[in-house]
Amino acid sequence: MNKYYALTVNGTTADIYIFGDIVSWEWLESDVSSFTLSKELQGLQADTINVHINSYGGEVAEGLAIYNTLKNHAAKVVTICEGFACSAASVVFMAGDERVMNSASLLMIHNAWSIAAGNAEDLRKAADDLEKISDTAANAYRDAALSITDEELSALLADETWITPAEALDWGFATSVIKAPVSEKAAASARMALYKLVISGRTKEDRPPPEPQPARAPDIPKKNTTLKFLEALKGGKE
Repeated sequence: MNKYYALTVNGTTADIYIFGDIVSWEWLESDVSSFTLSKELQGLQADTINVHINSYGGEVAEGLAIYNTLKNHAAKVVTICEGFACSAASVVFMAGDERVMNSASLLMIHNAWSIAAGNAEDLRKAADDLEKISDTAANAYRDAALSITDEELSALLADETWITPAEALDWGFATSVIKAPVSEKAAASARMALYKLVISGRTKEDRPPPEPQPARAPDIPKKNTTLKFLEALKGGKE
């Protein structure tokens, strides 16, 4: 099984893991493409598809293709940010009917960028094309983030913004946030460690006096019986 991308099915629930770069040609084990994902989704019989994401993103076209493939699937789609969902991966995150962030996770959104070469006309066209590409990708955010205006979204994209779970929930990028459960055993261990730390940190004056010990009778050395016998003999001679 691919370490970075996987699709597993359990009954009527499918789980997709996107833990690598989103690219058009999979050169590395960590890469995932829209072709691979769409091929695996063809004929997939599932009521729910959970998409687990931890990715720095990649190519805009691939991100949009994965987004649309998931949006157009008949199953309920739940996207889950397991770490980072950046750039094109944040677009994929927007495909969820439910969009779940872990309390220790982040989104990052920005306008599309590219490398251009040529004369002035070529560079002007490249800039115009980038604006259209960015605006198209922004539609994915607009459909999700209903609590902010187009002007606010444009500012976030222009500033290359990192978005916390609380902000994502407030703006509508996420529909819920999962908080990590606190173990009672771990909490008890922490309390005991703190107690020991406080006790060990006391000064001598702070510590309670030792409890009095019962007095012991002095040890009386016993005479050697042989020496006692000789002394008796000596006394008899005199």
